[in-house]
Amino acid sequence: MQPAQDNRIDKIDLKILKILQENSKITNLDLSKKIGLSPAPTLERVKKLEQSGVIESYHAHVSSNAIGLSVKTFVLVSLAWQKENALQEFLDKIKSITEITECYIITGEADFLIKIICRDIPTYEQLLFKTLSQIEEIERLKTLMTLSTVKNSMVLPFNYD
Repeated sequence: MQPAQDNRIDKIDLKILKILQENSKITNLDLSKKIGLSPAPTLERVKKLEQSGVIESYHAHVSSNAIGLSVKTFVLVSLAWQKENALQEFLDKIKSITEITECYIITGEADFLIKIICRDIPTYEQLLFKTLSQIEEIERLKTLMTLSTVKNSMVLPFNYD
């Protein structure tokens, strides 16, 4: 959602956005000190950013490995477009698969890129053969197995200065 014209984002708002992306648990008092405003106007600015849709939500970033989810894959999906309502049927079916944490429509050699997180290789194998391969709107799957994470930034690439 784009902010309304009368809700332009200024340098102070950008500082707030960067700080909240780095640590959404920061207190309003600490946030106000970091941006150089008193607490009341700081809170008002955060509320405006939330109400305008710039800040969509707040989340705890949970370590998948710490809770036993050690396999992360990306899967390229090509749809069987000749099937009636292939797109909508595919989307409806994958929404209920909790191991699929992200799904993107892409260009290139496939139609979708999905991110799957699960416990282990046997769990992934079962998901692949008993769930994904049973979706008749899927023509082809190609798994890209991750080995390790070298960067996982939660801060959007934007000029915050």
